[in-house]
Amino acid sequence: MNIEEKRSLNSTVIQNLVLENREKLSISGVLDVLSFDDQVVIVETELGLLNVKGDNLRINKLSIDTSEVVVEGEICNLSYSEKNLDKKGGSLLGKIFK
Repeated sequence: MNIEEKRSLNSTVIQNLVLENREKLSISGVLDVLSFDDQVVIVETELGLLNVKGDNLRINKLSIDTSEVVVEGEICNLSYSEKNLDKKGGSLLGKIFK
């Protein structure tokens, strides 16, 4: 089930991002943590892929049951992207790891 199908099934998707002093990020509506290291955390959410970039990043809380993740460290950038790896003309990484 892709993101658009999930949105149409549940039109009241609620996702919260709470950033405290650029050091602690609380995320709700998390489906999975796709990858993480000390500079990038990629989280699959109900609204798309969330990329968290910074320094000395660590995951302090991960609860798939409650759909919550807490990331701590020096947070510099938050960005969303759609998960379109199954479509033609997908991302370069999607083509490489196909």
